[in-house]
Amino acid sequence: MQLPDLLKLQGIAESVVTRTVRALPAELRRHAETLPVCFEPAPNAETVADGIDPDTLGLFVGPEYGEAESALIDVPSQIILYLENLWDFSEGDEDLFRGEVRTTFLHELGHYLGLDEDDLERRGLL
Repeated sequence: MQLPDLLKLQGIAESVVTRTVRALPAELRRHAETLPVCFEPAPNAETVADGIDPDTLGLFVGPEYGEAESALIDVPSQIILYLENLWDFSEGDEDLFRGEVRTTFLHELGHYLGLDEDDLERRGLL
């Protein structure tokens, strides 16, 4: 399985995220539109040293919605999607990659909105 150019993967992922946000109900869309989404190849050494699995597909960092003003966290709220990991997980299938980007984005958006793993599982986002 050959890894496509990262810019190509990012373009695909950006398109999927945009379409996913547009399809959300208005209340969720309002929150999702203000949350930055970053794209990286894979977790960096510092992130892995902090306990994040090097194979993780995505990550929400920063304060959850509603906590931003009172949180003592130096990192702004954002979602990070790890493109090489998503591609590897999808076994090089572009359609599976698109689906996994969507699922991972929604999963991390759920964390931003305060959903825990049980909540995410009940909603099919785990």
